[in-house]
Amino acid sequence: MTSPTHRPGRFAALDRARARATASPVDSSWPLHLAEDLRDIEADWRTSAEVCADAAWAARSAGHSVLALLSPQDVTAMGLDPITARTLAHLYLSALRFDFRCPTLQRLVEQLAETARQPLDCYTRALYAFALLGQSRPEGLAVMDEVLADAGQHTKTLHVLLHGLWLGQDLDHGAERLLALRSRPALATGSDPIVLFRVAGALRRLGRYDEGLGAIDRAIDCLPPGDTSVHADLVRERSLLCTARDLHQHRPPTRTSSGVPS
Repeated sequence: MTSPTHRPGRFAALDRARARATASPVDSSWPLHLAEDLRDIEADWRTSAEVCADAAWAARSAGHSVLALLSPQDVTAMGLDPITARTLAHLYLSALRFDFRCPTLQRLVEQLAETARQPLDCYTRALYAFALLGQSRPEGLAVMDEVLADAGQHTKTLHVLLHGLWLGQDLDHGAERLLALRSRPALATGSDPIVLFRVAGALRRLGRYDEGLGAIDRAIDCLPPGDTSVHADLVRERSLLCTARDLHQHRPPTRTSSGVPS
């Protein structure tokens, strides 16, 4: 019998689900429509994570955050079918992650764990790890290790953990752990601007400024043409690297041709 994950037409259905979620973020009903789409294709947690993370980011970028469409009560509601419950959780928790609302994200996942009828999926647990790591809480490292044991090479999950290590500035050996994580095959392509951005930040924390500048320059070069969504963050990181390097070498900050510190 053909597995639902590989049944004919699944990828077309997945494309339609993704398009519906990202095309009209102003439509307040799209999260429920997305849940229907994912239910129709019997999506597993991996597919749900991929679609919901992209959808939550697209909605936020358009000024229509999922946080304004759903509530914590929607996420913890009882009686929902498993795929709908997971979809709403992935959407809402991803939106909290993109807004860096770590304490709220932590509390909501803990509430979900108390009421869930089955163990939380790997991506939801990764988001919990992010919430703890982002607060530089050491227990987040243990949760991260548990998630890594189950995540395999699922790129979205690894990105969540990388994000948490990047945000948690006071974690013990956090920068070294970030660099170790990025060596996983799913993240070690050398062409992902977000991975390179986070690597540059870790290298700056370790005082490896020239390597960091190389990473951030590759990140900028790898951005799709006209993509402004993260360009300012990359330029800011480059400025931080240049300033940190110049201070370390006890020389005036490097300036661009316009007179603005680079």
